Amino acid sequence: MLTIHPQYIKDANGNNSLVVLSVQEFESLMEELEELEDVRLYDEAKKEDTGERILFSEYVSRRKTRNA
Repeated sequence: MLTIHPQYIKDANGNNSLVVLSVQEFESLMEELEELEDVRLYDEAKKEDTGERILFSEYVSRRKTRNA
């Protein structure tokens, strides 16, 4: 679990307008967001998966034919 200790900076009206985090907390937060994005992309790819598979050698052969 990610633990952060935000500090808030208020504007002239006393409303929270900015948040300050330590570099370590910020980097941890960014890593968590990247992992969540990876999970989202994986889930999206799984929805589009038709189950069709080809051998790597077949892929290479097709690619050579296209690039010839």
